Amino acid sequence: DEVREIVAYAEARHIKIVPEIEMPGHTAAVLAAYPHLGCVGKDYNVKCYWGVDYEVFCAGNEDTFEFLQDVLSEVMKLFPNSEFIHIGGDECPKKRWRECPKCQRRIKEQGLDNEKSLQSYFIRRIETFLNAHGRRLIGWDEILEGGLAPNAAVMSWRGTEGGIEAAQSGHEVVMTPTSHCYLDYYQTLDTDNEPPAIGGHL
Repeated sequence: DEVREIVAYAEARHIKIVPEIEMPGHTAAVLAAYPHLGCVGKDYNVKCYWGVDYEVFCAGNEDTFEFLQDVLSEVMKLFPNSEFIHIGGDECPKKRWRECPKCQRRIKEQGLDNEKSLQSYFIRRIETFLNAHGRRLIGWDEILEGGLAPNAAVMSWRGTEGGIEAAQSGHEVVMTPTSHCYLDYYQTLDTDNEPPAIGGHL
């Protein structure tokens, strides 16, 4: 009900909400609750601080895609007028995929070149599902790695290069370079007396 209130509030003010469900990385909390969806399958912990984690969804496990389709189906019900569904796609280390027999089997069966191509396969599968439900996929510029999904839009956060590349390929782009659009930098040089920030002082 709280989500529906937010959606109604936004719509009354002509604001479009783009919900984001992170995949295939930034998934420690999900894997802690559903360990069978990871490559290792056990001993996952919820992170209490930001950062990049080796633990990601197993791209060789069909249960992963069934789970994500269920989650996205719920998201689409909660956000009935959101054309775009953000799937993250950023900061996904490939270490576990290189070590995972299921992921390596998927690479071989699909005729993929490497783990970057496996991420592209992952994103394309999710895009196909969203498109079949009348929605569009948007993700951070890492979704360019291994080949961009056909109808995807890109949010370029690591700079402008990814956005330019995507636009030149005919894709829609939202430019959000961290250097100009992020508000999580330190506000003063006295960083010892400020809350933790991701970036240095601008």
